[in-house]
Amino acid sequence: MLNGTPDPSGFDWPEDLKREFLTAGQNGCVGSTLVSESDRVRVWSLRLAPGQRIGFHKHVLDYFWTAVTPGRAISHMDDGRTVEAVYEAGSTMHHRYAPGAFKIHDLQNVGDTDLVFTTVEFLDSQNPPLDIPPGVRRV
Repeated sequence: MLNGTPDPSGFDWPEDLKREFLTAGQNGCVGSTLVSESDRVRVWSLRLAPGQRIGFHKHVLDYFWTAVTPGRAISHMDDGRTVEAVYEAGSTMHHRYAPGAFKIHDLQNVGDTDLVFTTVEFLDSQNPPLDIPPGVRRV
């Protein structure tokens, strides 16, 4: 661990991904645009064109995502795995994090159509939310 982030030196990834991973520890942008925010939730939109990638980001809040469109993607996970996934429109997954727990990963569209997700984070989770830069807020 390097400052609470797993050490990627042993991961079977390209060097540029390893370097980027080390800087992602406080990136709470779990989508490309924050479309709604209240005292209870943050709602994110993510649209990736074929070949497009969202860089490493950190999940600390309980959340769920829903695939709006079908598609395929790969993620580099904070345990060193590279995972390929196939999504159907409407696929949904829920995640919960205990105090101090987190996940860091990226996501790249490896399909031939746009890949669109909606992600909802719950601000009353066991961990405090990460700061979000003003440039990603639509609200």
